Amino acid sequence: QTILQGIILLPLRAICIIFILLLAWLSASIATFCQPGRGFLPLKGWRRRMIQTMLSGLTRTAYFVMGFQVKVKGKAASLPEAPIFVAAPHSSFFDAIICALTGMPSIVSRAENLSTPVFGTILSALQPVAVSRQDPDSRKNTVAEITRRALSRGQWPQVI
Repeated sequence: QTILQGIILLPLRAICIIFILLLAWLSASIATFCQPGRGFLPLKGWRRRMIQTMLSGLTRTAYFVMGFQVKVKGKAASLPEAPIFVAAPHSSFFDAIICALTGMPSIVSRAENLSTPVFGTILSALQPVAVSRQDPDSRKNTVAEITRRALSRGQWPQVI
């Protein structure tokens, strides 16, 4: 009976996750379409709210469909309290649930990730601080960009 449930549930879960991923891609595409100052200016207004609500909700739903139920204890620091949010160890696909639970902050990511189909569009909507591993000044530039965003007095979302 367990094998039969798996045979039925696995394709249903896969279809749901693909559907959720496409909705996330569509939401990210709409929110960043004709974005003024793409990558240099923070998303504002309906674009930022759309990213926060849609992508956060879709990410939580995807994890629920995969069988994960996340329970939050306590409260994350707000943007004025902590413009930089630290989460560790960040080395797996569980990092996305941290983003969903904290209101879809900006992240620090490899620049190559932005060119990945579907995921790159979603990642771009989070307005990441892109790190180029080929650029010798990348570390200095990344620190400068994180500092600039942290000192923006709430114009940029938290950086994780």
